[in-house]
Amino acid sequence: MIHGMDPLPLPLEGITVVSVEQAVAAPFATRQLADLGARVIKVERIDGGDFARGYDTAARGLASHFVWCNRGKESIALDLKDPRGLDVVRRLVADADVFVQNLAQGAAARLGLDAATLCAAHPRLVAVDISGYGASGPYADKRAYDMLVQCEAGLVSVTGTPEQPVKAGIPAADIAAAMYAFSGVLAALVRRGTTGRGGPVEVSMLEALAEWMGHPLHHVMHDGTPPARTGLAHAVIAPYDAYPTAGGGRVLLSVQNDREWRRLAEQVLERPELGSDPAYATNAARVANRERTDAAVAKALAALDPDTAVARLEAAGIACARLRDVREVAEHPQLAARGRWREVESPVGPLRALLPPITMPGGDEARMGAVPALGEHTETLLRAVGMTDEEIAALRRDGVAA
Repeated sequence: MIHGMDPLPLPLEGITVVSVEQAVAAPFATRQLADLGARVIKVERIDGGDFARGYDTAARGLASHFVWCNRGKESIALDLKDPRGLDVVRRLVADADVFVQNLAQGAAARLGLDAATLCAAHPRLVAVDISGYGASGPYADKRAYDMLVQCEAGLVSVTGTPEQPVKAGIPAADIAAAMYAFSGVLAALVRRGTTGRGGPVEVSMLEALAEWMGHPLHHVMHDGTPPARTGLAHAVIAPYDAYPTAGGGRVLLSVQNDREWRRLAEQVLERPELGSDPAYATNAARVANRERTDAAVAKALAALDPDTAVARLEAAGIACARLRDVREVAEHPQLAARGRWREVESPVGPLRALLPPITMPGGDEARMGAVPALGEHTETLLRAVGMTDEEIAALRRDGVAA
């Protein structure tokens, strides 16, 4: 809190979001909105809900993807193929500020839940269509999963070793689409504040990830040659790689200029003559002699334990990092020192989770609500749209709501 001032509310307090969502792209986008104070109503299938619920059982019986992407939401389980289930969604949308969907291409339009249709009926609504490849073009109806889009966007071609391309270890295409959907909603809400109108927002996984491919794309479009796959090394800078240390594990370092190389040679490698040796003195020479350069660095670091290696590199002003595995990230000293961990409630009890990276000093902390059970809020939401006890009982009896 800013001294002498009351804390600011979360920026999306009072905003209601309805989302017909599954997997990662839309759920991760709407989770960002929930963290910033929006009320998010998640519409799920009655037969198992969002299929990400079944990806694994790693989070004490819950799916890790689902726990990550769905805290702070209200779950209502409906059969949208039944007109009564679809009517409930339309009633919810009528009172909402934002609608998000990432159904299979064409499915939302068949239900009348596409952005264009909804915005025509509700001019203040911000409605988001997230798709794999966009609503038009030869790939419009092509099935789109994260790994497939990573391949189509070229990410796999620049990731990996010279011998083997690999996909990113996180769902990069889903995350890219989610973050553009999130920022698109925020932009559209700002515009609504000045014009009174919401409007459609369209995001495709391919176009989102293609934007993230900006450096390789510009490299090949203007230079004619794609960047080489170099594993952890850098294609045009040396030394820039991860090197084994005496105590196990690896330390990555990056030398950005020849002054840094001279400091590295003198203070870490303890071979000051390499600073002026024509075979190493310039970055171009070091890249041309990459094997010899890497061998000299590797020999020096192999004699040091990781802590000593990092300390010497930092004392010499060389950018460096520990190559951590995921377990080590969960215990990262920087995240701990900055108090970035919280607990969120779930059907299996409290679960550890990171604060979202958007920090707003002087305001309320991000709202990290509970991970919902399937249909946990169905009855409350049905009553909120005016359903009677008899109507709710009929929906449950007929398998339209759960």
